[in-house]
Amino acid sequence: MASPSIPSHDRPAAGVGVIFNPRSHRNAKLRASVAALPGVHVAAPSRRGDLRAVLDEFIARGVGCIAISGGDGTVRDVLTAGLPLFGENWPELAVIPAGKTNALNADLGAPKDWNVAGVIAAREAGRRIVRRPLVVRDCESGAELAGFIFGAGIFTTAIAAGQDAHRLGAFDSLAVGATTAWGVLQALFGTDRNLWRRGIPMTIRTGEERRELPRSRWGDPARRTMMLASTLDRFPAGTKPFARLEGMKLAVIDHPRRRVMAAIPAIAAGWDSEWLAPNGFHRCATDRIEIDLDGRFILDGEAFPPGRYAIVPGPALSFVVP
Repeated sequence: MASPSIPSHDRPAAGVGVIFNPRSHRNAKLRASVAALPGVHVAAPSRRGDLRAVLDEFIARGVGCIAISGGDGTVRDVLTAGLPLFGENWPELAVIPAGKTNALNADLGAPKDWNVAGVIAAREAGRRIVRRPLVVRDCESGAELAGFIFGAGIFTTAIAAGQDAHRLGAFDSLAVGATTAWGVLQALFGTDRNLWRRGIPMTIRTGEERRELPRSRWGDPARRTMMLASTLDRFPAGTKPFARLEGMKLAVIDHPRRRVMAAIPAIAAGWDSEWLAPNGFHRCATDRIEIDLDGRFILDGEAFPPGRYAIVPGPALSFVVP
């Protein structure tokens, strides 16, 4: 379960390691300002396969905090590379929002102009927020990913539309709002052959008992329109897709009934009602999700292949925040 911000009264361990995503659109200026800072070690790996070696070097240099300068995808790649290395015992982390999408930072609350000097000062001030990522395990290969927002079905379609919004110059909350509005319109006025309405075959089970998630009578019982899971508390544009649920949360749409899609703005704002589940919108908090997917899923902005996956809360990570 995600915890509130917590103070730390111990002096932070020396050394800050900074990982820059060289493709992030805000990083060129940031890198130039970091070079002269004492006790800071900088890496800008061009391939995600290089991240393990970077993390090994940070350990050898006694780094006590890893600052990730990039978007949600960069954070996902660093966490995935670090899972077998750190296990449950991670150094402190900080996120410098330098990517096209920064949903994690919308939860952590760092200003858009935050930089490495700000991270160093914040470490001395001692404020921390603890969050657990999702750990997504491929049930066939055993390979694991770590990230904060998992989505499938219409969510995958929305991410593709969000990339179009990025190309038009919309980022962060603006891109989320534009994509949501477009998706609702497509689902309201399209036919069931429309990509936004057809859904994909998926089976969802929750908890240690692996009980299949209940569904309404609407739509093809083998298909769901959307699945979204996250451990974050706050989301871009002030949305509250999980209402007041805590911990690892799940939201599912069975079929895009027009009355449900028309209510999406209210649902996204946190509205909850007994009316929702019988009409095909489900929310719950759980400690385990198993999903069989006949379509790609999105983890923090990137698409991954169909398959059978188990999703559980990951290690408790301590994020330095202003």
